[in-house]
Amino acid sequence: MSTTVLAAGNHFIRPALFTEAVRTAAGDIPLDVREIRFDWPHTPFGPVAEVIEASGTEDGMIEALQGVEICVTEHGPLTERILANCPDLKLFCTSRGGPVNANLDAATRYGVPVCHAPGRNATATAEHTLTLLLAAARGVGDTHTDLRRGVWRGDYYNYDNCGIEIDGATVGLIGFGAIGSRVATVLAAMGAQVLVHDPYVRPEALAGIAEQVPLDELLTRSRIVSLHARVTEETTGMIGREQIAAMPRGSVLVNCARGALLDYDAVCDALDAGQLAGAGFDVFPEEPLPAGHRLLTAPGAVLTPHIAGGSQQVAHKAARIVAEEVGRHLRGEPLLHCANPEALRAG
Repeated sequence: MSTTVLAAGNHFIRPALFTEAVRTAAGDIPLDVREIRFDWPHTPFGPVAEVIEASGTEDGMIEALQGVEICVTEHGPLTERILANCPDLKLFCTSRGGPVNANLDAATRYGVPVCHAPGRNATATAEHTLTLLLAAARGVGDTHTDLRRGVWRGDYYNYDNCGIEIDGATVGLIGFGAIGSRVATVLAAMGAQVLVHDPYVRPEALAGIAEQVPLDELLTRSRIVSLHARVTEETTGMIGREQIAAMPRGSVLVNCARGALLDYDAVCDALDAGQLAGAGFDVFPEEPLPAGHRLLTAPGAVLTPHIAGGSQQVAHKAARIVAEEVGRHLRGEPLLHCANPEALRAG
C-alpha cells in the first residue's frame, strides 16, 4: 500500500520540486503524491487563524489533506482546526527555516511531528547581506537612482561623500548563526576586523575570524553593523536611537534578519542627520512598505523587498531537507529537524 503525500507548493518552491525530492528520498517506498499550489509570492503571506506567515485557507488545507498522511509545504498553514479535521495526518513538513506557519502546541497534542528546514537559505541570505552592505558602504543606492534619472553624481568623489572600504574597517555582527558566521568569514577574508555580539556563540567558533564583545562595545567600535539575530522578547527593538547614536558618525547599518529588531524611525532620523551614512535593508517594520514611507526617500538607503533568502538553489535545498525528513519517517528513522519532538511520544 502506498503512502499518500500532499506537495503543497507555490511559485517559489513549486509542487513538482517537492514531489521530485520526496520520491528521491523515499527510494523504493511507494507513494501517492498529490499536488496543490498556493499563490505566494504573487499574493503576500500573512496570518491564517492562529498561525503567522501562511498562505491559503483552513478550508482549502482541510480539503486537500483528506486521506493524506504526510504534508510537505512552505507556507501552508497547520492550525488547530486543520488538525482536528485531518485525522490521517502523521507528519507535517514546512520548508521554512522555522515552523512559523504551524501551531506546534496543537500539533503536539494531536501527535503530529512538525519538521522544518533550518539553514535552507543561509548562503543566499549571507550573500545578499554582503550585497547590501557593500552597496550601502559605497553609496550605490543613491548614485544608481540618480544616474538612471540622467544625473551624473561626480560629487561622490568629494571626501565627505566618499564611501568606505571593507579592508581595514571594523564590522560588527549582531548574531553569529548560520548566516552571520558566513558573513563574518567573507568579511575577514576581505580584510575587515570583525566583532561579534552573540551570547550563544562558542568561543572556538570565532577563532581566527572574529572577536566576541559586548553590544555597547560593538556599536562604539564598528563603522558597519549588520543584524543577524532572531526576534525574541530580548531582541525586539534592540537597535534604537540610543544604540544608533553610539555608533561612529557616518556609519552603515544593515538588516537582512527581521524588521522587529530595529527602530526604523530612528534610522530615518539618523540618515537625515548624517549619523548614518548609509543603510541596507531587506526587512521592514511592515511588509510591503506603504506608499510614502520615510525609508523610500531616506538618503543613503539601499532597499530590497525581503528577497535575501530567495535563490533557485534555496528552493531545491529546502525541498530536499524536508524530503529527507519524509524519507526518515517512512523508514522509521529518527527525525533530524523536528520542532516538537514531544509529538513523537504523544503519537
